[in-house]
Parts: sequence; C-alpha cells; structure tokens
Amino acid sequence: MASSSNSWSCCCRFFSLTLTTLAIISKPSVAAPIFRPSPWALAHATFYGDETASETIGGACGYGNLFSNGYGTDTAALSTTLFNNGFACGTCYQIKCVQSPWCYSTVPFTTVTATNLCPPNWAQDSNNGGWCNPPRAHFDMSKPAFMKIAQWKAGIVPVMYRRVPCVWPGGLRFSFQGNGYWLLVYVMNVGGGGDIQNMWVKGSRTGWISMSHNWGASYQAFATLGGQSLSFKLTSYATKETIIAWNVAPANWNVGLTYSTNMNFH
Repeated sequence: MASSSNSWSCCCRFFSLTLTTLAIISKPSVAAPIFRPSPWALAHATFYGDETASETIGGACGYGNLFSNGYGTDTAALSTTLFNNGFACGTCYQIKCVQSPWCYSTVPFTTVTATNLCPPNWAQDSNNGGWCNPPRAHFDMSKPAFMKIAQWKAGIVPVMYRRVPCVWPGGLRFSFQGNGYWLLVYVMNVGGGGDIQNMWVKGSRTGWISMSHNWGASYQAFATLGGQSLSFKLTSYATKETIIAWNVAPANWNVGLTYSTNMNFH
C-alpha cells in the first residue's frame, strides 16, 4: 500500500499539471489588426469616361481589365495628394455628395476603390479645372459611380469621404509579369486597408527576397525564380500587419497568369 506522503505528492503533481494545462488552453490568442474607418473629410469629385466606364480600364494602378478582375465600375482616380505614389492603389472610400443642389439627397454614400491616378493640370487654376492639382484631395470617379451620388450634369460636386475597409470575396491574387530574371507582380483583391507597403518572395530553393515597389500595385524582384514554387510575404501599409501566403504559384508558374490564395488582410 502506498504511503500517504506519496499519494499527496502524486496529487500535487497532477493538480499542478492540470493548472498548467488550463493556463495553456486559456491563453488568449493575438488578434490580427483590423482596419477601421477613418474620420470624414472634405474633398471634391468629378467623373471621367461615359456610362460604360470603359475608359477606366488599364489605369495607373495596373489592375488591367477592372471588370474581369473584380473591381467593376465602382472605382475612382485619386489626386496626387491621395494617390501617395501608388501606395493608395486598392484603398476603398465611402463618398457622399454634400452642399450641392445636384446631390441625390436619398443616397447616403457610395463606395469606390482607388484604381487610377488623376494627374495635375498646371495649365488650369486649382479651383477652376485643375481639380487634381496638389494639395487638393480629389476623386475623379467613373461616371457610373458618380451618378450614384449626384446628377452627372453637375460636373463637379463637394463631397465628404472616408477610408473604409475593403471587403472582397476570396483571398489575395497575384498577377505575374516579367521574365526569367525579373518578376513583376501586381497584387489584387487586397482586403482590410487595401494597400501594400512591403512585399517579399520566396522560391522553394531560396530564402525571402525583398521586392521593391515598382509603381501602382506592382512589386518586383530581380532574381532567377523559374522552376520553383513561390510564396509571398506582405505587409499592410495601413495596419502594418504581415501575412504569408505559402505556395501561391506552382513550380511551373508562368508570366501572364494570375494566382490566387485564401489569405487576406482584415
């Protein structure tokens, strides 16, 4: 028969182990950063193109065909001040028409994605035609998007705007361009803040290789990565969250193709 002191020692060890187990189970997980809407601010909005929004295709962000790539007609070109050298590509905004008889009073706002740049026009005054001249905050919307908040005859209207989270079905998409020694990747369908600050690529036979910002929503790596499966690490410009999308492209990847993942920002 075991002694009472041995029984007490066994009981204590079991009790200690149970507490340790419970502590591990109850340890809170670190929540991923979530992008929150910004305060409302004042700007102006115009539109470009016609009702088909065909002129919005192939904008400065490099998203190509906005319809086939999921952005549709709810898009806008940003003035230089908002465009932020392309780091604002993919960001999402709520826009509401204010202080104009042309506003639709029953429409609280519409939501657009930044897909293009509205360049300065220094030949015209910033308050009379040069709407996108710095330091003005301005949205040159697709005509269908503009017509959701105001009558198109207005031409230009004051608006209130704020950054909001981008909510897309599915995960990040990576469109490949370049060649065997230079990989150029356009990142699309970015959730959360909608923007990318830093990006890295990893081949199945390499470590992490830092990619430089090319322009718009594109990042590049001067490396020989053919014949390797590729993974990507990305940091959000807005929230600084970093996520890794493993094995996005198979070893037989090719330029001209787009590869999808189930990873995204929040």
